Amino acid sequence: MTDFDKALALRITELRRARGLTLDGLAAASGISRATLSRIERSETSPTASVLGQLAHVFAVPMAELFGASEIAAGNHLPRADQAVWIDPGSGFVRRSVSPPAPGFKASVIEGELPAGQSVSYDAPPLSGLEHHLVMLSGVLEMRQGDEIHTLRAGDCLRFRLDQGNSYHAPGRDPARYVLCVVAP
Repeated sequence: MTDFDKALALRITELRRARGLTLDGLAAASGISRATLSRIERSETSPTASVLGQLAHVFAVPMAELFGASEIAAGNHLPRADQAVWIDPGSGFVRRSVSPPAPGFKASVIEGELPAGQSVSYDAPPLSGLEHHLVMLSGVLEMRQGDEIHTLRAGDCLRFRLDQGNSYHAPGRDPARYVLCVVAP
């Protein structure tokens, strides 16, 4: 496990305890097994994007807050080398926290890269009403929200409020690369 994975595990533990939840209570609320949660908190396994989405929903925080990124963003200049990167062990999805949540700012910026042929799904939004602006950099991305499917290509922008489960799929031969701006309600 990387230092980042260990910090993520610690942050999940902190959020669970701050809400007065036991591992059993978090398992019941999230639908994630107690054994899996325990392994995540002990840094024995890295959670998938879907699991992180479920945890963010239970904790009622933007997913970026799970990464504890506000401590990293002490200043206004955020060099690429200091930006937190997380890789979904299930899909290979790479998530770079370009501009993490920080006091005094409502928006955060994420750079995402989903490998060709891979998908990431979230059963529920972490917070209802999060405003998203997704700008495609390269590749093709199919984004599903409810019954709507949007096919995005380089230069396209999709803006939406996250109010239900959603999924992302890279159907092409190349990875789908995009920037996502998330604005808190």
